[in-house]
Amino acid sequence: MASHIVGYPRMGPKRELKFALERSSPRVTNEEVQKAAAALRGSDHRRATNVSARLDAQQKKLNLPVLPTTTIGSFPQTVELRRVRREYKAKKISEDEYVSAIKEEISKVVKIQEELDIDVLVHGEPERNDMVEYFGEQLSGFAFTANGWVQSYGSRCVKPPIIYGDVSRPNAMTVFWSKMAQSMTSRPMKGMLTGPVTILNWSFVRNDQPRLRLSFLLRLTFSHLLRFETCYQIALAIKKEVEDLEAGGIQVIQIDEAALREGLPLRKAEHAFYLDWAVHSFRITNCGVQDTTQIHTHMCYSNFNDIIHSIINMDADVITIENSRSDEKLLSVFREGVKYGAGIGPGVYDIHSPRIPSTEEIADRINKMLAVLDTNILWVNPDCGLKTRKYTEVKPALTNMVSAAKLIRTQLASAK
Repeated sequence: MASHIVGYPRMGPKRELKFALERSSPRVTNEEVQKAAAALRGSDHRRATNVSARLDAQQKKLNLPVLPTTTIGSFPQTVELRRVRREYKAKKISEDEYVSAIKEEISKVVKIQEELDIDVLVHGEPERNDMVEYFGEQLSGFAFTANGWVQSYGSRCVKPPIIYGDVSRPNAMTVFWSKMAQSMTSRPMKGMLTGPVTILNWSFVRNDQPRLRLSFLLRLTFSHLLRFETCYQIALAIKKEVEDLEAGGIQVIQIDEAALREGLPLRKAEHAFYLDWAVHSFRITNCGVQDTTQIHTHMCYSNFNDIIHSIINMDADVITIENSRSDEKLLSVFREGVKYGAGIGPGVYDIHSPRIPSTEEIADRINKMLAVLDTNILWVNPDCGLKTRKYTEVKPALTNMVSAAKLIRTQLASAK
């Protein structure tokens, strides 16, 4: 196709040459990745068995109690922890010193969770700066600015990556830390990943990315519709990580799609197309795992009621989702008759507040959930990760959360 569109000016010869050179650069264009992503179209990429059968197989392997407890992934990021990461990046400490410090932090987080008697543990993510930046730094096709900070919420800022080329995963990104954490406990340890849709939505994507046979100007016109091709590439990279985690003995893998809903196009006419490829991208990441491997996902603060059927279509085994900060609006969709057969953990307390909820308050929230959700699918967890909180807030809040879950378990058992 020619690079000229009626009504648009032609690109000059220098721009044409520059664009051609970019497309031919191995740093930008990876034909193998393009072919693999293109082959994904037209296939459904679902797991072989339905979620009910998978949950039965997972329960036999994991042997979790009724109302299993977990957290979303991150634990407090202390000043000392940030110092260690900063000094390692600046090459002021050796790799051995860095690994030793992160291992010590993971050990502390694991011990805290075991003492609290949480059922499914996390390693706390002490090695991660941000849930997108961490992965972008290890994937090909991503670039970062030194000081391109963007406000996320409150006083928290992040540096979104720039996706400039075809995306692939040169090496495993999380397996080393997840296997290390699992070796410290006999309880299930979640492998923690950021999903492809969230990585895409929280990145800056060049308008000419990916580079197929459409003209530069045509891509400028339709770039918001063509983002799915980049998302499929990211999904394939995350799929490899999922497979390596499973092969490494990780039985529970969480693939966060915190930003799935916020990527909805402004035009309602484009919503269905976006949700179709966004949901498909998530399913690509985990369609090949065994029935006994439990796939979790997490979604942050948003209004999910209008996309609940797309969430169900993601076909995750367990979803943890914001609930308390929005005054339990999520539960209304289940009161209206929507049936949800997978595991679900509507958050029992708001982590964006330093306020520590009481056992009774959390127990009351759990009972409200049980009024509309089956006992065997309900999980107990906070609304989001604990990265921004202090340990003086986290420990008592999680203590009360576990106590509330145990209280309701006792009440359910005595009611039988």
